[in-house]
Amino acid sequence: MIPERRMHAKGSGAFGTFTVTHDITKYTKAKIFSEIGKQTEMFARFSTVAGERGAADAERDIRGFALKFYTEEGNWNLVGNNTPVFFHRDPKHFIDLNRAIKRDPRTNMRSPNNNWDFWTSLPESLHQVTITMSDRGIPSSYRFMHGFSSHAYSLINADNERVWVKFYFRSQQGIQNLTDQEADIVNANTRESHQADLYNAIEQGKYPKWKMYIQVMTQEEANHLDYNPFDLTKVWYKEDFPLMEVGEFELNKNPENYFQDVEEAAFNPAEQVPGIGISPDRMLQARVFAYQDAARYRLGVNHHQIPVNAPRGVKNPHSYSRDGQGRMDGNLGSEVHYTPNSYGNYTDHKFMEEPAMQGGDVKNYDFREDDHDYYTQPGMLFRRMTEEQQLVLFENTARNMGDSTLQIKHRHINNCYQADPDYGAGVAKALGIDLNDVDLTPTPRDSEEANDKANARGHKDLNVPTEPAMPETAKDLGPEGRDTNVEDPFYLADPMNDPFLL
Repeated sequence: MIPERRMHAKGSGAFGTFTVTHDITKYTKAKIFSEIGKQTEMFARFSTVAGERGAADAERDIRGFALKFYTEEGNWNLVGNNTPVFFHRDPKHFIDLNRAIKRDPRTNMRSPNNNWDFWTSLPESLHQVTITMSDRGIPSSYRFMHGFSSHAYSLINADNERVWVKFYFRSQQGIQNLTDQEADIVNANTRESHQADLYNAIEQGKYPKWKMYIQVMTQEEANHLDYNPFDLTKVWYKEDFPLMEVGEFELNKNPENYFQDVEEAAFNPAEQVPGIGISPDRMLQARVFAYQDAARYRLGVNHHQIPVNAPRGVKNPHSYSRDGQGRMDGNLGSEVHYTPNSYGNYTDHKFMEEPAMQGGDVKNYDFREDDHDYYTQPGMLFRRMTEEQQLVLFENTARNMGDSTLQIKHRHINNCYQADPDYGAGVAKALGIDLNDVDLTPTPRDSEEANDKANARGHKDLNVPTEPAMPETAKDLGPEGRDTNVEDPFYLADPMNDPFLL
């Protein structure tokens, strides 16, 4: 036995192939994208987040969406979710989120009170909470959900020019979700619904596919945004940064042994290849260290030699890592174990390293100095929902809050009200609370400046009730090749002209 993953414990995986369909070599020198038609072997692991290894698949939760590409330059890991944002942006809260959504230390039971106390105490979590409580909160299976890098990454081209990117993966099976009532029926019959669906589809030759898109942002564009582009609780507006198609991956082979291929799989966002790098996103920078630590704890210092984690596209992979528990090869024999050396085994790095970019104080990071607008984007999302979807959001929220204290319920109503008065009123009604009894405390979001920014994107002023503004037709604002007419993979619905895009 090995220790269970602290998060994302319940998961399923499959092997497949990534194929390049569009040229992005002007943005990156990564060989995985070097030519149209190029194929790369890969492995994907999908998971629930809060549940343990024996938990039910069809629970209201976000889903992990982790990808490992076995490129000729080494493994490239992309660790994402089925939502484009996250609950917080401060790395210090990573452990706290872990504790809040897990079991109470006294009762050893799930605690809605702990969960919602944490979420509502961080108003920036409202964007992710809104998605989680929406009708998208329970995918019918892993095949019927989109994937997102969520974090911003960097691409470096052959001229060592850098752009910032976000990755999106659009399910070619479409989107299918479950209501709470439907999920209860599924879970009463099987706790492995997602795993069975993925496994059986592949066994039957119904190979699931996802198209890869990127959004591209230059440093100049990043410098002039009215929000922090490296804030994990926010998306990049599609009207400003349209989606560009890159390729498609197909999952076509089930694991031969679940323990070896899925349970022992380790994903680390630090595993990049030349031409792909990280960004000033503090949560991503924290994950670069945290995921490696977690793998050493679960699997040992030589976890990179486990077959599912070992490089496959590289001829004669070599490093100066020696010894340690679980070494699975000849430990490099009598070769020298230092670098540089004079004996032919040392190769100097032929690429210029990506220039580091520091944002804010290294010693103490106060994310509120970057951006304290917590409510514009969740408010926009709420207004792009139909009345039926809004009602589902209200009802799901009320059920999920359960026996949370009145103080916590009031706090959530206030957060929702700051995003949109109708959002707050709807949640209050579903909870059976008179809105007049709630202290609707003004926040920085209510400032005139914040309202001006929101109105510029079709967001109604919080103090002036109006009809929800519908988005204008998407315009091609980017360079040639950016496709603005694809289905929006951000939120909830799947029509080609999705009114929920941000």
